[in-house]
Amino acid sequence: MRILLGQIRHNQEGFETLVSLFAQTMHCYWENIEIDMSATDWFDADMCAALGALLYSLGQNLNTVALTRVPVRVEKSLSKNGFLSLYGHKEIPDRWGTTIPYKRFDVKDDRYFAQYLETEYICRSEISVMSPGLLKRFRESIFEIFSNAVLHSQTLMGIFSCGQFFPTRNRLDFSVADLGIGICRNVRENAGLDLSPEDAIIWATQECNTTKRGPIPGGLGLKLLGEFIDMNSGRIQIVSDAGYWQREEGKIHTARLSRPFLVRW
Repeated sequence: MRILLGQIRHNQEGFETLVSLFAQTMHCYWENIEIDMSATDWFDADMCAALGALLYSLGQNLNTVALTRVPVRVEKSLSKNGFLSLYGHKEIPDRWGTTIPYKRFDVKDDRYFAQYLETEYICRSEISVMSPGLLKRFRESIFEIFSNAVLHSQTLMGIFSCGQFFPTRNRLDFSVADLGIGICRNVRENAGLDLSPEDAIIWATQECNTTKRGPIPGGLGLKLLGEFIDMNSGRIQIVSDAGYWQREEGKIHTARLSRPFLVRW
């Protein structure tokens, strides 16, 4: 089968494009799937984490995936971070050091994720100018995203991450994706709350709300990360099931995607 892929921006529309791709392929087994990227004239490189998770799930169903007709500008970007080389394209050296490479981590690879985070993310000059105390909290907040993906998602297929730095705009994009059960189901099964996908994300991001067992505080890592992002005019987005959540300038926006993202019941 052949699927035409549109633009992939790190926003609600970009995730809509990916959930559409997932919906078209979720029942594929033993198929040759060609993803035609001729219409993908823009691809935010950190979104390789989400697309990579989707394509990995297709591979687990014994499908063969090919990315074809990739526009030159997109091919150059996704060849530098190591994503396209997984699909038969030539890897290009990142001479300017602006990429945070695409990686897949096993759920037990917390030590390797920490090393990756330190080498590719924390040690960058634009991050390392923080005070030691703030840097410690920031590191802990980012690492909690990985830990939550491992603990709450119940995934057996790994955690995916990727990023991109834009020196002229002084902006750093970073994404983490997993192939787990989703926040909505996790909250229902472990907290006994029957919430919509977007309301489940709101609940999970509030301080002290957690599905962890025992006297372990929850929500603090994301709270600290959200505060840090507000202070630096940034944005954080969470997509789970069909829920979309965004925090920017201290304001929360939620929406319902047209289809679930990577949820198999």
